[in-house]
Amino acid sequence: MKPIPVAFHIGPLEVHTYGIGLAIAFWFAYVYFGRRLRARGYRTDWLSSLFVWVIVAAVVGARVLHVLANLPYYDAHPIEILAIWHGGLSSFGGLLFAVPTGILQTRRRCPELPIGEALDIVAPVLMAGWALGRLLGPQLMVAGGGHPTHQWFGMYYAGQAGKRLPVPIFQALEDTTIYCLLLVLERRLRRWPDGTARTGYPSGGVLSAGMVLWGLERFFDEHLWLGEDGHLGSVLVQGAGLVLIVAGLVLAGFTRRRWKAWLAAGAPGGRAAIAPRPATPAEEVSPS
Repeated sequence: MKPIPVAFHIGPLEVHTYGIGLAIAFWFAYVYFGRRLRARGYRTDWLSSLFVWVIVAAVVGARVLHVLANLPYYDAHPIEILAIWHGGLSSFGGLLFAVPTGILQTRRRCPELPIGEALDIVAPVLMAGWALGRLLGPQLMVAGGGHPTHQWFGMYYAGQAGKRLPVPIFQALEDTTIYCLLLVLERRLRRWPDGTARTGYPSGGVLSAGMVLWGLERFFDEHLWLGEDGHLGSVLVQGAGLVLIVAGLVLAGFTRRRWKAWLAAGAPGGRAAIAPRPATPAEEVSPS
């Protein structure tokens, strides 16, 4: 069985399927984020310029962190530093550069959109985009597979000998599961127990859940299927996964405190969350 083709030619032009796949994933995230913004009543005329900045920051950050994690190789092959069509983009590096860029651009171009709410809106978008990106990115690149395997579900990847664990497919399934869980959580947060719409509630619940779940995914994927003992890149990915888990739990704790305060204050901006206190006999007496 031959590996999935990682490039094809259109005349003299060599086209890499890895790059096409990532472009499709970025386009999907752009369209889906705009749809979610419009559903909440926010304008989207600023979105195209935001995504240009975010895409550039994500690609640069993803490449920078990958190169730093594999510095001995790139020190010996400096010409490969810019060869992103061969793969080598760190998800955490992309986040490290893209998230601050997205926050700054959102505050500048759409100041009426609270940053906390924007992050809750974009969290499911990122999970859906990553699910698609795993299938159309690492699955179609050089050395995209995981550890060697003899199992029936093993696949052949260009640049790797023998059958490999199809980790990009595993990750796509994991990301899709997280995406569905975030949508379920979002639906619960936006509704009162009686089914009526809940508005004005504190943000952070969806984002914190996404951080914890995706951090767990990345840590265990690297530890079980991708990691190499003693390899700096593998250690960094696992460490970043743990940091993301802890940060998500801290954010969840702060969000829970804000929810308690919001409910204790009668859910300002939304439906009253606390039943009125029964009147005392003295209060029931009408003034003469």
